[in-house]
Amino acid sequence: MFAAWGRFVYRRRWPVLAVSGLLLLASIFIVIQGGKLQSGGFIETSESGRASRLIERELPSAGAATFTLILSSDTLSATSPEFRAAVDAALAPLRSDPRVAPIVTPYDGTALDPTRLISKDGHAVAVEVPAKDDLATARDYYPELRAKVRSDTLSIQATGLLAINNGFNAVLQEDLRRAETVSGVGVLAVIGGIAGMFLVARVTDVSVYALNVVTLIGLGVAIDYSLFITNRFREEMRRGHSGNNALAIAMATSGRAITFSGLTVAIGLSGMLFYQGTFLSSMGISGAIVVASAVFYGLTFLPALLAILGRNLGRGRIPIFQPDSSGTGWWHTIATTVMRRPILILVPVVAFILVLGSPFLHLRLANNDVTALPKHEESRAAFDRLVDEFPGGNQTHINLVVEYPSADPLAPARISGMVALAKRIAALPNVDAITSPVTASGDSSVGAAQWAALYSQPRSQLPPQLQALIRGTVGEHIVVFDVVTQKSIYSDEARQLVRSLRALSPPADAALSVTGFTAIDLDTVDFIASHTPAALAYIVVATMLVLFLLLGSVVLPLKAVVMNLLSISASFGAIVWIFQDGHFAAQLGFTPGSIDPTLPVIMFCTVFGLSMDYEVLLLSRMQEEYLRSRDNTSAVAMGLEKSGRLITGAAAIMVGVFAAFALADIVLIKAIGLGMALAVAIDATLVRALVVPATMRLLGDLNWWAPGPLARLQRRIGLSESTA
Repeated sequence: MFAAWGRFVYRRRWPVLAVSGLLLLASIFIVIQGGKLQSGGFIETSESGRASRLIERELPSAGAATFTLILSSDTLSATSPEFRAAVDAALAPLRSDPRVAPIVTPYDGTALDPTRLISKDGHAVAVEVPAKDDLATARDYYPELRAKVRSDTLSIQATGLLAINNGFNAVLQEDLRRAETVSGVGVLAVIGGIAGMFLVARVTDVSVYALNVVTLIGLGVAIDYSLFITNRFREEMRRGHSGNNALAIAMATSGRAITFSGLTVAIGLSGMLFYQGTFLSSMGISGAIVVASAVFYGLTFLPALLAILGRNLGRGRIPIFQPDSSGTGWWHTIATTVMRRPILILVPVVAFILVLGSPFLHLRLANNDVTALPKHEESRAAFDRLVDEFPGGNQTHINLVVEYPSADPLAPARISGMVALAKRIAALPNVDAITSPVTASGDSSVGAAQWAALYSQPRSQLPPQLQALIRGTVGEHIVVFDVVTQKSIYSDEARQLVRSLRALSPPADAALSVTGFTAIDLDTVDFIASHTPAALAYIVVATMLVLFLLLGSVVLPLKAVVMNLLSISASFGAIVWIFQDGHFAAQLGFTPGSIDPTLPVIMFCTVFGLSMDYEVLLLSRMQEEYLRSRDNTSAVAMGLEKSGRLITGAAAIMVGVFAAFALADIVLIKAIGLGMALAVAIDATLVRALVVPATMRLLGDLNWWAPGPLARLQRRIGLSESTA
């Protein structure tokens, strides 16, 4: 099948080139049209996701679509008339904007505790600006709102969810431009992949991270596939074959290999589809599209171009970099040396790789937050100021939502249940304060009867601060208790507090749910941990099935999976050692912290597939030699001789591409780039050059064994290709 395709492309090289070119133009058109990418969010089906949606629906002004402005002066006091006048002048354009809800300042009585909005040194104030729309809508016009706030007197910085969201988008775009400039190859596959990603974005949410991951994967596989096919075509041309036969053989061998490689990479990436409800699923779809794009152009555009160039392709080659046609070159020597003492090589190399992976044993997972941004980015810098310079800036807020089936949560009959709930919350460890309609006075002696009497009055007759509190905490069916703790957002103590709040019994005729950053973090970690076993099992089983269809062996697919796990374990250990333990933090420019729970998933799904690139190329070449000679040792040595140089070269380029993403400012992208670069480097050197020959020597002819019925099934399917 592949040989016939190669002959067809050779005869119809110009039409094939034209068709692939037209598809490229269509992809470019779609890319220019663009698409709306999303910035993560919570898991809709989790408790925190449902609670967040309740708050968004019933309390829009208290939802996620807010940002905080820090206005400061080196000379003026925040309590001076001049400072206040400058604040009012700066906020005037926002107050007149119909998209902005009432702004909370320390001056107008809308803040529950105005002192918390004035910095400790008295020269800065924090102002909360809520948008009337939800986060998905408000983030589109946030840059416009931010641009309206200017002052000749005060310095202004913005943070909060809208500002941080915008900061991530801007830095991700800059990271992508930087990485593309450094790497600058694999354009066809990347354009096709990005076009597919934007098409997917029209029917479902696609993460902004997908753009970087699609580019990273597309560059990597496009380089590999181009090198595999071009190298085999040149090799056959050097043997004296005509262009027609050379292309047919290249397609029957390397073309077949990249097709199966693309399948294994796509299988790895499709493992992310097990995480529906997170941005991982969109990333898996987008990554699979870019791999399909790379295979398509590798089987159409590239062979058509090779047919046109023909023998001109070999001009300018450097003899010392050509493979040894006698089969006794450097890689052959390495393979035979390893196979003389396989155990002596295998044991220390595997032990070394396992030591590299050992830091993964103390992995700690927590969601990315604003500290994933570089310190110079405005929302990160303003957040750091808010934490360091304002009272209570380092507090963690956990939202407990009390939901009633019918309206008027503050009906007199419901007050006693909420007062009792507030007392149970206050008795929990690490609770420092509670903000709610039944704790607003701060006096624990105020009982249910007094609160019921107070709320029996019309809302307009309540004190202004209490009216503001009710607007922010009471909806048509819900009351929100803001539980404050001094423990950090992702600490074990804060997570335990979330669990304790969820264990509380609700008031009569009500339901409880908990959200906030800590609850979202806990739900995300639990969700990913619960879905990972099924995803891993699918990836491993599906990959082994594809490799069996390619190789006709039941042993080699199992060995390939083990080899990949070795490479991945080393890169995982390095990620924890660097980004969690903080080694090289100053040099790489990041803030150490817990590992984002999506990072191991992205790393495993992408690295598992990409590592299989080299495994497919190496094993398919070894199989070719084994079918010719029926000598396992000779086949291993010759297979490594004929593919080792190519694998090393492809890996070196891929490491360079991935390392370009390690220059990113976003910690998640930096970690993905660095982790994948390390995994590929270890895979192409220690694993493919040393571990694979040693294990194949120990297994001998067993490498190529399959039970009779399975072997006959594989032959009947007809996926084997003759290279003659």
